[in-house]
Amino acid sequence: MKRHLLSVLGYVVATFATQATSHFAVNADHYAAVAHIKSDPIIPLGLLSMLIQGTVLSYVYANSRFQEKGVWGAVTLSWMLGAFLVSYIALAEAGKYSVPDVASWIAIEAVVGFLQYSLAGLLVGMAHRTRPA
Repeated sequence: MKRHLLSVLGYVVATFATQATSHFAVNADHYAAVAHIKSDPIIPLGLLSMLIQGTVLSYVYANSRFQEKGVWGAVTLSWMLGAFLVSYIALAEAGKYSVPDVASWIAIEAVVGFLQYSLAGLLVGMAHRTRPA
């Protein structure tokens, strides 16, 4: 249970760190130009989303063959689940919302998503690794 909780916490930290840095610092102008994005986001909903996603990632990792490959397996699984989610965010959202520049939307969301899921996989793998006897 401790590994699972640390894994979920790692996912939340990785996600909040990358997404908050992207949304509120590095790419703030990019997001400010999108009319449908709230200027005052409901942070608890975002945190709940992160807790759900982190729980799913931790559970799937702990009950899969990816765990046999240690931290690298966690990163690989995280990239796969990240590709599932980020493909929607980067591509479908660009196709259905009025984003100022489709190419920059896709690039920013893909790069930030890759960083997010790389860091998340690393932290999930570290949380689940076993100590040698």
